[in-house]
Amino acid sequence: METNVKPQPVPSTDQPGVEAMRLRLAMNQARDNQNPGMAIAGGFCAAVVGACLWAVISYYTEHQIGWMAVGVGFLVGWTVRTFGHGIDTGYGIIGAVLSLFGCALGNVLAICGLIARQESLRFSEVYSRVDLSIAVDLLRAAFSPIDLLFAGLALYYGFKYSRIKVESLQSPSKPSQSL
Repeated sequence: METNVKPQPVPSTDQPGVEAMRLRLAMNQARDNQNPGMAIAGGFCAAVVGACLWAVISYYTEHQIGWMAVGVGFLVGWTVRTFGHGIDTGYGIIGAVLSLFGCALGNVLAICGLIARQESLRFSEVYSRVDLSIAVDLLRAAFSPIDLLFAGLALYYGFKYSRIKVESLQSPSKPSQSL
């Protein structure tokens, strides 16, 4: 006696539900690996290093170079992503804030270097006399409207490059889908 049993379809890995499940699993694993403490520590160090490089280049070229802010933003963003392994928006905010800090510090250090060069003083002599109120005064005195553009670009790159893209969590053989 023969029974009529219909074979059940085998789920394909190309089905949208399977891909969505894989993406959710990958995002959960990525969230488990996030490390905001390392993101902040690494981003802070990158901001300081970027600011120091900005000051050194400004000192030797004898010019305040505003586009260095873009480099600071990129460096901070990349470092936050590398050390923090973040996929959430908070990592972008960390990168943006630390990029802005790096830009302000880079401006102050560059101005101190230029003052030291102009007055034939050591950098440490000038910098040791700078407190927060003097730093703010220096930033105000050296402000130019183009600085807003460079600071905006630094914020953008600090935010953009601070997070792992969700699309990169998907398998490389499948086309990426945005969330």
